Amino acid sequence: MRHDDPRPLHRQVHEALLQAIEDGRLPHNGKLPSERELVEIFGVSRITVRHAIQDLVRQGMLKSQPGKGFYVMTAQRGYELQVLESFTATALSNNREPGSELVEVKAYKPPPEVTRPLFLPAGAEVVILRRLRLIDGVPVAIQTDWLPAAQVPGLADLDWTGPNRSLYDELRNRYHIQPGRGHTTLSARLATDWECEKLGLVSPAAVLTVDQIVFDRRNRPINMTTLIHHPERYPLTLAQS
Repeated sequence: MRHDDPRPLHRQVHEALLQAIEDGRLPHNGKLPSERELVEIFGVSRITVRHAIQDLVRQGMLKSQPGKGFYVMTAQRGYELQVLESFTATALSNNREPGSELVEVKAYKPPPEVTRPLFLPAGAEVVILRRLRLIDGVPVAIQTDWLPAAQVPGLADLDWTGPNRSLYDELRNRYHIQPGRGHTTLSARLATDWECEKLGLVSPAAVLTVDQIVFDRRNRPINMTTLIHHPERYPLTLAQS
């Protein structure tokens, strides 16, 4: 490490390790050298090495396996935005392991900003399903879905604590609802404290937001979705043909 470099030592170690991940010297699923080895390689303190490693863990580049050490997740890559494809299907198509942690699921009477886009009268019930979505065990997005309760009876009573239950699979197979088209709006904003906590961001931090409404083949709204994306762990790409 260069002591005449204005960057803090932990930032120099972080960027050196990140470069090694991106150019393949530390391959996907490869084990990171031990703290002792990294101290010797970089000539810095163990605290400095730990700081750099934790930054990479928060960034989603490293994953801790208790008793074994740290393993490389992957270099950053984009996930193609697919309006009618589930999070689970997108992860699997990228050879990644999808996961999910349930935040809440219930039927309730929402405010007009929810019922109006779903073409529902005031006072109509909807089901809200909010989950923390994971890639290879690392939180990457917060997904909230709102669905007309009358179209999906019993949806709130299903077991959503499993890692890979797909909402779209349930719509197709259980309720015989076929998505036909969707409308998507992309934006960005500052994350709330709760979002920072769930996604492992350091406040203040920006998040990418994806707002979608999906319609069936008869042009009726099926569900409204909001996704709050970790901008580094789950970047999006748009393909053009």
